[in-house]
Amino acid sequence: MASHAAIFPGQGAQLVGMGQDVAAAHPAAAEVFQTADRVLGFPLSELCFNGPAERLEATDIQQPAIFATSVALYRAAVACGRIAPEQFVALGGLSLGEYTALHVAGALPLEDALRIVQRRGQLMQEAALRTPGGMVSLLGLDEAQVLALCERVAPHGQVRPANYNCPGQIVISGDRAACEAAAALAEEFGGRAVPLKVAGAFHSPHMQPAADGLRPVLAAAPVAAPTVRVIANVDARYHGDADAIRTSLVHQVTSPVRWQACIERLIADGVTEFYEIGPNRHLAGMLRKIDRRVKVTNLGTADDLSRAA
Repeated sequence: MASHAAIFPGQGAQLVGMGQDVAAAHPAAAEVFQTADRVLGFPLSELCFNGPAERLEATDIQQPAIFATSVALYRAAVACGRIAPEQFVALGGLSLGEYTALHVAGALPLEDALRIVQRRGQLMQEAALRTPGGMVSLLGLDEAQVLALCERVAPHGQVRPANYNCPGQIVISGDRAACEAAAALAEEFGGRAVPLKVAGAFHSPHMQPAADGLRPVLAAAPVAAPTVRVIANVDARYHGDADAIRTSLVHQVTSPVRWQACIERLIADGVTEFYEIGPNRHLAGMLRKIDRRVKVTNLGTADDLSRAA
């Protein structure tokens, strides 16, 4: 018998038009966007549906936009019978997506989660402006090679792994000059480099001011223990009580995202089928590189929701 987990995307999954078709077809989705517009005090739905792309790509907009779209898709999928909450034995999310998973698991109410992810995005944007940095996706290298490359470019500045996405794909983050040097040397180490279009050095010590700013926000939030197991990015363990969740989410801002380890843990614990719920299909590609034996279903559009399971 299949064992299911739902996973939710993070920054970079955004695209103009996301959520528009599902909001038009499903009242449950439209209600999420209406709530987001009201709580945040600006028309987030319009930015999701119509852009412009450059505004949607800003960190402080991206985060609530992807969160709201993912929640809208989840609620629409439940309302139309495409999925059932009780079918999931565990939930997970990449970086920002971890907040979506915690909300779906009952650990964060919708309105509070919207405010938190908006503030998280603002704090990360502010930290990026304060200490300019960058990120580079390294392809075809293992962890040892990536660490050796980071050590090699240390004279140019601080840089370290930020996302362990899947075999052969590790993202590094840090000082811009060090990132540029690492990208230039990737082929010498046997890999390939793809500089990322991001505002700053996310999931690195550059984000410490954002973590410090997020701590009191989470301390004041009505966090509860999840009703479904949610796996944490920082250590690939399941979240515990409310205080442990708060601590983990603060650490997540400056710590590497161990996504490959999260997926491997879920598979080791019996998950055989994943539902990627949210805009785009980034997580499915990573999942297939981690373990091609498991099944993954994308729920990112109204058409996806109308297809038979």
